[in-house]
Amino acid sequence: MTTADGTELPRAGLAGQYGAPRAEVQPRRSRAGRVSLRTLTAIRWIAITGQVTALVVVRYGLGWELPIVPALAAVSASVLLNLALAFRHPPSGRLGDAEAAAYLGFDVLQLAALLYLTGGLTNPFALLVLGPVAVSATVLSRRATAALCALVIACASGLAGRYLPLPWGAESGPALPNLYVAGTWAAVAIGTVFLAAYAASVANQGRQMQDALAATQLALAREQRVSALGALAAAAAHELGSPLSTIAVTTKELLREVPADDPIAEDLRMLHAESDRCREILAELGRRPDAAGVGDGEPWQAMPLSVLVESAAGPHRNERVRLTVEKAPQDGTPEPVVRHSPEFLHGVGNILQNAMQFAGRDVWVTLAWYAHTVRVTVRDDGRGFAPAVLDVIGEPYISSRGGEHLGLGIFIAQTLLAETGGRLSCRNARATDSRPAGAEVDIVWPRATLETASGQQGTRT
Repeated sequence: MTTADGTELPRAGLAGQYGAPRAEVQPRRSRAGRVSLRTLTAIRWIAITGQVTALVVVRYGLGWELPIVPALAAVSASVLLNLALAFRHPPSGRLGDAEAAAYLGFDVLQLAALLYLTGGLTNPFALLVLGPVAVSATVLSRRATAALCALVIACASGLAGRYLPLPWGAESGPALPNLYVAGTWAAVAIGTVFLAAYAASVANQGRQMQDALAATQLALAREQRVSALGALAAAAAHELGSPLSTIAVTTKELLREVPADDPIAEDLRMLHAESDRCREILAELGRRPDAAGVGDGEPWQAMPLSVLVESAAGPHRNERVRLTVEKAPQDGTPEPVVRHSPEFLHGVGNILQNAMQFAGRDVWVTLAWYAHTVRVTVRDDGRGFAPAVLDVIGEPYISSRGGEHLGLGIFIAQTLLAETGGRLSCRNARATDSRPAGAEVDIVWPRATLETASGQQGTRT
């Protein structure tokens, strides 16, 4: 899973449960082919219409003596470019980064030519040169956007000193001082850089969020496939049990009738032993929680909170880190019963995976339940969260601990657990007599919401 602006995504928190394949992070995809030709040509047609309208109104409506022929020639160049693009590319075609930047650069130069003929930076429409920069910042690479910014500033610098003045009336025309022109140039230059940086930042965040949601959907889809495969295994175990029993009974009867020294007897004993082994394997598949379905009426559809958390922790246990799960009931209420759902398993599993990754030696999971609240607290003895990222943790790809990224894992966990009614918070815990300082993640659910989601409200163990 990659984002759209050219860097690699972090690998935090993408492991599937029960042997599900890890959602591997691939090199970030190129921006080539990201720009729609239809969009660029539509924007240029709108600009052409506006330019022609302004020229006609000023020349023939206000009666100003503009160099109308050269101005219309500059507009015609944009018309010819649009027509050439229509013949060169299909309407639904997409342009590469360099080609799109070249076309936007043409728009800048064409508008600069019009401004040269109509007053330069004293023309109120001079700020329109920011348009191509805004388009580039949202869809093109930083290099292409920087090149367009440099082109805009260069054109503005040229227009500040050389241009054909507007034909103001001798009595009513304003005399604009050079300081005003310099201020307009500064506004264009600063606005170009600011708009490019701001638009690129907003667009990049939107792409990151879109890619993070896609990664979340991929993780959840893999969990659902694993659950469906488990349901299929349980059904197969049930359906195959009867034929295997028939084979076992038949071979047992044949063994009674065949003499012990008959060569066939050895084959029959082997067949009977193998049929018994197959029955044991199928029975084990039917008993395993991770092979059971989660549909209505299926075994293991819902289970105690502690059992489900142990199931989520199972794929992440390793010899390096000791994982301890503790129950801490607070007011004597029975342990809640929770649905065996991919959202719960993968959300809690991502938190546990990150804790195991950054822990020094120990990870503690504390399960607390009250009459109205259920809380799961995951704490490790690692270096904790960096102070600079605690305020923005949960945003995709931006948080890190110890130089390693975990923003995507926390984001996926937060998104999936929200589907079950859970609220996630992160902090650095202080050292106590029994535990050192480290990172701590709290997941809190309203008990009624969690048990209603499981379809087991009112059921207790």
